[in-house]
Amino acid sequence: NGNPVRIGPRRRTLTAYEKLNRDLGLDKPMVQRYFIWLGNMLTGDFGRSFSLNRPVIDEVLERFNATMILAGTSFVLCSVLGILAGVASAARQYGLADKAITFVVLIGISVPSFFLGMMMILLFAVNLRWLPVSGMYAIYGGGGLPDLIRHLIMPALALAAVATGVIARLSRSAMLEVLRQDYIRTARANGVGERRVIMGHALRVAMVSILPVLGIQAGFVLSGAVYIEIVFQWPGVGRMLVDAILTRDLLVVQGGVVFVAACYVLFNIAVDVAQCLLDPRIKT
Repeated sequence: NGNPVRIGPRRRTLTAYEKLNRDLGLDKPMVQRYFIWLGNMLTGDFGRSFSLNRPVIDEVLERFNATMILAGTSFVLCSVLGILAGVASAARQYGLADKAITFVVLIGISVPSFFLGMMMILLFAVNLRWLPVSGMYAIYGGGGLPDLIRHLIMPALALAAVATGVIARLSRSAMLEVLRQDYIRTARANGVGERRVIMGHALRVAMVSILPVLGIQAGFVLSGAVYIEIVFQWPGVGRMLVDAILTRDLLVVQGGVVFVAACYVLFNIAVDVAQCLLDPRIKT
């Protein structure tokens, strides 16, 4: 039975169940409940959590900062490392650096983030004891920025690994396509330095093709945060969603999904704007 009322004490009478159903609005058909929720959501009312007995918006916003810290850090890492790896690989095509980067990238793409996270916990937290196992801050004596960074290292790297590999591969392809263009050959023939050719000319043009990939990977990072937050017990929206599903707290699930989807849409709008700034032809 998917009714959240059934999660409570089993000794309730049938009358008590029916009363609680009416109080929570669960006696109405599901379609009607959905449209009531949708209308309330448009006014900023996401309802009240069944299990926590507090407004859903308060619970989501409380967890949202933790998810943004984790997902934002992971996205910056995968973007910077992925683009740099792709550029370095393209600049040394078929060389030792290209082969080494390609090998590491293939491993990064192949290993699931949650499995990588568990292996990192086993190595760096359990065996070497360099980093904390879980959470966002230490239970005793924590709370500062250094403590946050120590807790953030493993989940951020585990979450960024797959996206880094994808961005690196596509950045390499985009750079190689640009480096074959005639104006790049002309720049080299005119004595322009290789670093300036790569970073000043080729990368700027290649970024037009790389930016859409970043937008897609932003969605991957947000969705992957659910697994990572469970593995590392990170107090974010992903962990909140899993807890809400287990307690059948539908309003919390809906509110969390709406916020994550809104973030994804806003980020892709920002990517489109950045593309227009890099290549004005896209506007037309």
